[in-house]
Amino acid sequence: MQANSLPMSPSSDSALEPSTAAEAADWQIKLLYDGDCPLCVREVNFLQKKDAGRGRVAFVNIADDAYDPVDNGGVSFETAMGRIHAVLRDGTVLQNVEVFRQVYDLLGMGWIYAPTQWPILGALVDWVYGVWADWRLRLTGRPDLATLLVQRQERLQCGVGDRCRLDS
Repeated sequence: MQANSLPMSPSSDSALEPSTAAEAADWQIKLLYDGDCPLCVREVNFLQKKDAGRGRVAFVNIADDAYDPVDNGGVSFETAMGRIHAVLRDGTVLQNVEVFRQVYDLLGMGWIYAPTQWPILGALVDWVYGVWADWRLRLTGRPDLATLLVQRQERLQCGVGDRCRLDS
């Protein structure tokens, strides 16, 4: 599966073209993001601008029903929804603040996250990110993860057999 196109949200400040990073042979990291999260989409829009069409980062929307863990380091939808993840070309899976460190460094902005490698500040930033990740759905006005999992499963099962078929 290729990285999914970035959906444009009404709050998006940009008119970016869909990402073709996964189609480019030179992507170095796949960023797994929640395309239904307005703050996540805003961050991805920013990072796409910084990538400037070079295709260094493949942006993969985990909220897309076509998302397949097999193509993305084995990271399940549920796991990816809990914390941000990225996959390196060699298959290494990154998560949490390390994802931001790697992506920002790759895009020439490593200085922004460099201080998060300092012992005390790094631990604080990791803790703050953990709190954010735990509250992200609630803070963005979305259902809890259990509800999202049920909704996703129901959507994915609708295409099987006669399930979800409306009779005339």
